[in-house]
Amino acid sequence: MDIHATPLTGVYQVIATPYQDERGQFTRWFCQRELADLLDGRQIVQINHSLTRCVGAVRGLHFQYPPHAEMKLIRCLRGRVFDVAVDLRAGSPTLWHWYGVELSAATHMMLVIPKGCAHGFQVLEPDSELLYLHTTFYAPAAEGGIHIDDSRLKITWPLPIIDLSPRDQALPRLTTDFTGIPL
Repeated sequence: MDIHATPLTGVYQVIATPYQDERGQFTRWFCQRELADLLDGRQIVQINHSLTRCVGAVRGLHFQYPPHAEMKLIRCLRGRVFDVAVDLRAGSPTLWHWYGVELSAATHMMLVIPKGCAHGFQVLEPDSELLYLHTTFYAPAAEGGIHIDDSRLKITWPLPIIDLSPRDQALPRLTTDFTGIPL
């Protein structure tokens, strides 16, 4: 596994190299030993899967507040998405910055998103599927989110947004007094 830092502090791309032969291929998608420095003692406790049908649909931007803040490891199983992490960590040198990267089954890339960062994605191919590995259990009372078109973030989505759930439409925009999530 090749681990690459991104311009967003604490966000990493992990690229797995598949082994191929005449039978097909084998790829190691997760290795606690190789990712130990990134996990910093945390364990994967929950794995989720999403299927999003429509090109242009956006899910996010979601996160959990402490003490349920979570690290997420995101991988595309089928299709193609534009995956986004937004730094919301109080005191972070990249607070309010976002990083976006295309994930697809073909790239064998996983995006590692630290706690205190929001996550969202836009579908670039129909029927795109994502696998999420979480270091904390889902806690509905700790759920948070930021609206995808918040003017403070200025995320450049690659396609016009055609499908946003009522829940995501209702997410708040950042207020001027919000200074980040204390971790």
